[in-house]
Amino acid sequence: MSTATQTRTRVPVEDRSLIQQSLTVVWRNLLHIKRMPEMLLDVTIQPVMFTLLFAYVFGGSINTPGASYREFLLPGIMAQTIVFSCFVVAVGLTNDLAKGIVDRFKSLPMSRASVLVGRSVSSLIHSSLGIVVMAITGLLIGWRMREGVVNALLAFGLLLLFGFSMIWFGIWVGSLMRSVEAVQGFMFTVMFPLTFVADTFAPTEDMPSWLRVIAEWNPVSALTEACRQLWGNGEAAPPDAQFPMQHPVIASIVWSVVFTLIFAPLAMAAFRRRSRD
Repeated sequence: MSTATQTRTRVPVEDRSLIQQSLTVVWRNLLHIKRMPEMLLDVTIQPVMFTLLFAYVFGGSINTPGASYREFLLPGIMAQTIVFSCFVVAVGLTNDLAKGIVDRFKSLPMSRASVLVGRSVSSLIHSSLGIVVMAITGLLIGWRMREGVVNALLAFGLLLLFGFSMIWFGIWVGSLMRSVEAVQGFMFTVMFPLTFVADTFAPTEDMPSWLRVIAEWNPVSALTEACRQLWGNGEAAPPDAQFPMQHPVIASIVWSVVFTLIFAPLAMAAFRRRSRD
């Protein structure tokens, strides 16, 4: 009696770098947008709605020396939009963890870091679409970039840099929270004060002195003021303004680096703990 032996051949697995793996995850996340276009509502319809509402509803009642309110407004709305990129990544990551997508990734020969890097890059691309939509809308209603191409590109670069740092905050929150509802509740509680207690929609000079200090040390204020100066959308901060408002470009870069150094390790550690559950 002979025993038949079957030889199983293993299909060789292609060894791919972290960058290649991350780009694959980016492509996967962008395909979701293609298949569910409603995911773009927050970076298409909402920015246009915010821009038009604030420009025409509040534009006549807020005094902005050195520029029209529309020029004052656009940098603030863009800063708010890029800050809310952390909201997008937190919801997306929590969804993936809750639905077992990350568990499927763990069964593949890929680095766990690629999941986070891919998610962060795709979320930054997603939020950048909102910046483009708002820039086009702003140009149509009278907003202008008056300080040349180099400064204009530097301002957009600052927005992306700050957005990237906030995305790591979103990854940290998304790894800690157990449901999308919890993420939404936490993010709205944190993000709305962060973006409104700032010079995003109104000058800080008319605020009570204690609130003005808080608003001018708010990182979102530095980012907004940096964009205004680089785009030529108003006067420089007054002499009695806080340090970040006097040096907004440097402050925006420092805040971005500090946030990345703080939240990136926290996010990686939280994600590792959560993915082991």
